[in-house]
Amino acid sequence: MNDTPAIDIAGLRFGWTRDAVLLDVPELRVARGERVFLHGPSGSGKSTLLGLLGGVLTPQSGRVGVLGTDLATLPARARDRFRADHIGIVFQQFNLLPFLSARENVELAVRFSPRRAARAGDVRATALRLIAALGLDAPRLAALPAHRLSIGEQQRVAAARALIGAPELVIADEPTSALDADARDTFLDLLFAECAGAGSTLLFVSHERALAPRFTRTLALRELAGAAA
Repeated sequence: MNDTPAIDIAGLRFGWTRDAVLLDVPELRVARGERVFLHGPSGSGKSTLLGLLGGVLTPQSGRVGVLGTDLATLPARARDRFRADHIGIVFQQFNLLPFLSARENVELAVRFSPRRAARAGDVRATALRLIAALGLDAPRLAALPAHRLSIGEQQRVAAARALIGAPELVIADEPTSALDADARDTFLDLLFAECAGAGSTLLFVSHERALAPRFTRTLALRELAGAAA
């Protein structure tokens, strides 16, 4: 068993300028396999924190440890490779390529990572399985361009893309905001099952506080960070 935390933050400070610190997180540790619900008001820096954990942003100071690697010590290309190999991200804006089909968008996550492609096995079949498990019509979406999908369908396709290839860390930024109650419950059931099956750690950011009891731990960003309003 690997005892290295999935997330290990120490002395993290980040701001868009040196004079305006958005995040000040003295310490945050998340064990491997945990399901963590993170909440906070708009503007508190939740999405910024996720960007730091994904290696898209780098801190002004401090350590952002992910799966035993301090991301701030890696050059940009190495951070991109690390993210592709180890992290599945459900972006708040989905970030689908509009003229690729839903299946092709899901498969993109493993096209850039041989490591995740190997774990996915039959990539096409796995993509279709995840799409179907999220309550979508997989045969229809296999050919339909993403720009013709509803907002809720796009959100679920983005989730399937994050899950394919069993990444060790799954980061989800408001992943249920466009889903009705039934679709949300189906989504969460799949998300938990896929993460449990792969031993993945889940960091789930949402304003829907009613979802918090389904997670192993709940964190309020304001309690971790001296974040600007």
